[in-house]
Amino acid sequence: MTDATTLFHAERAGHTYGTGATAVVAVREVSCAVTSGARIALSGPSGSGKSTLLHMMAGLEQATSGSVDWGALDGHPAGRPDQVGIIFQGVSLIPSLNAVENVALPLVIGGMSYDEAQNRARDAIGRLHLESLAAKLPDELSGGQAQRIAVARVLAAGPKLILADEPTGQLDRAAGIHVVDVLVEAADELGAALVVSTHDPAIAARFASRWTMHDGILASVSPHDDDFTDRTAS
Repeated sequence: MTDATTLFHAERAGHTYGTGATAVVAVREVSCAVTSGARIALSGPSGSGKSTLLHMMAGLEQATSGSVDWGALDGHPAGRPDQVGIIFQGVSLIPSLNAVENVALPLVIGGMSYDEAQNRARDAIGRLHLESLAAKLPDELSGGQAQRIAVARVLAAGPKLILADEPTGQLDRAAGIHVVDVLVEAADELGAALVVSTHDPAIAARFASRWTMHDGILASVSPHDDDFTDRTAS
């Protein structure tokens, strides 16, 4: 059951890629909730299902078993950057658009005027201290710079739920700390929930709720975490 503060809820939800002998179970019977204002670090080894679970939260992957819903987000969030913003693990910028245009594009698609979207994009880029990159194309950016522009793209939309899949993976320690600082600050200002997938224990330790995944199974290292419900034993 969900309430007015629940942004995402999963009940024994799973996701399997493929069918038959080649099927790969990425997420197994996960039951959890992400509520307004939540700060969650999602840890686990590569291949544990972290990215798939984040994509399910974003509405980019469907549950192939169990159920999911987005109660307080008023329906399926895919294609609605003002509801859910996701920062992907790999570079996701459009090669033919410069940094400002990449950040502004989801806003324009969502119906915002071109001028307002450009202003919002420049403001978000400024918050990450990337003004010098505003006119550059993606192939003129380093991997770390491109990742930070992708962070700016999410922040510009002002979503209610921010999902970040290893946002510091291509950054040095100082840049990674800055990106996490900006994500937490933006979530605080927006009143948004924040879920960050990370391999870095120091980053995970900054979050009030810390979840781990192994072989597609979600477990919590926060025993009294209200956003987590362990169904694996039932």
